[in-house]
This record gives sequence, C-alpha cells and structure tokens, in this order.
Amino acid sequence: MKAVILAGGLGTRIAEESDHRPKPMVEVGGRPLLWHIMKTYAHHGVNDFIICLGYKGYAIKEFFFNYHNHTADLQIDLKQGSHKVLNSQAEDWRVTLIDTGAETMTGGRLKRVAPYIGDETFCLTYGDGLADIDISKEIQFHRKQGKLATVAAVQPPGRFGVLNINAGHNVRSFEEKPSDEIGWINGGFFVLEPGVIDYIDGDATSWEREPLQNLARDGQLAAFEHHGFWQPCDTLRDKRQLEQLWDSGQARWRVWHG
Repeated sequence: MKAVILAGGLGTRIAEESDHRPKPMVEVGGRPLLWHIMKTYAHHGVNDFIICLGYKGYAIKEFFFNYHNHTADLQIDLKQGSHKVLNSQAEDWRVTLIDTGAETMTGGRLKRVAPYIGDETFCLTYGDGLADIDISKEIQFHRKQGKLATVAAVQPPGRFGVLNINAGHNVRSFEEKPSDEIGWINGGFFVLEPGVIDYIDGDATSWEREPLQNLARDGQLAAFEHHGFWQPCDTLRDKRQLEQLWDSGQARWRVWHG
C-alpha cells in the first residue's frame, strides 16, 4: 500500500522555521517531521511513499537523495575527495518525489499524483502532524465500512485554560479546557479509494472543502475515531512542545523501535 504525504504548503504560521525550509522539514529530535510521519506508517507496513512537493521542494529532494549522508556515520578522505558510509541506517522505503506546484491546493496536489497511486486503496496525510494512530486498525476499519474515504477524527488538546470567575471578580478555579468541548476535527491520516480523485476538479481545489464535503454528502466518508496522541506542528510553540516530549522520552507518536 502507498502513502501520499502533502508536503508543499508554505507554513506561514511557523515562519521562523519555514522561511528557510518547507514545514515538513522542521526538525524534532534532529529529524524532520516528514521522517517521523513516514516512520509511523512504516511501523504498520506501509513503506511506499509519494511525497507531494511545492514550496522549497528541493530541500526534501536533497534530504532523500543524500539520505545516507544525513543519517549514517561517514569516513571522508579530503585529499582523494571520497567518502565511505560506515554505519548505514537506511530505511526500507521507496520514495517518489513529485513537484506538484508552488501554488497548488491540497486537492490539486493529490490529483496531480494520481498516476502514481494506481488502482488500489492508499493512505493520505499532511506533512506536519504527528500521532500514535494505529494505521493498521484504521485500514481494517476502512475496508469494513466499504466507503470511498476514511478520515482520522481527533479531538485536539485545549490550548487555553478556563477561568471560573464569581460576582466579586475573583477567580474561583482555573482548569484546562477539555478536548471534548472542542469536538472532533479532521486529523489527517486518511485511507482512500482511487475514486476520490473524481471529486477533485483541479489545482485550485482544496481537499478539505468540496471533495470532503461532497464525499460526506454522498455518504462516502467514514470517521475513524482516534483517542490517542495527536498534535500538529503549526507554530514555534508546537515545535518546542514536541521537542520537549522527544527529549524527555515521552514522544507518544514514537510507536516504532530503534
């Protein structure tokens, strides 16, 4: 099975990082977000990837083209101009890198890579969200539902605390906003049938608008409820929080070993 990853957006809300590289290349624990997402899929046996490139896509191409150099120990002979890989950590992945345009919307990017997907069930997600979602169970759920599309429904963590104030203007209590007050949202990590491509008009189509709305209208969109960890990396605050989790050994999205 293939996994398509949308990695072409501008990432304007984390401009401190994305001014220099595409958001999926923002690092957590010394590795790009994109790598973390791919490790999650590979843990569930999905290791054939199609990466939709756009903004600064050359940085993603360079990372994978020189993957050995980025992840292995090297011995370099400066005089001879040669090098030797001493400790390869290469993954058992096949990675297809497709330039889907700098201004193309998410739906348009998916439509552009349709020729590389084939006629089988495939996965789709964004290049900036980490989760400990059970991809294998979601795929089983999708097949049981028999619909064209399944989306991982998540409840994002509350970002703001709630103040309970009495008539005397005193704070009676302070509590974090519970996630169940926010409701379910699109968490990415889709499982799809090739027929969803017919719901996309072209480059200007946002996957999150007409395609998903029309799939829901037609009764072709199922929700796989994910109650575990999920967090996007939209801001510098998000990045720092993910870094803290990684450094403290509490990165719940790290479902793989090694």
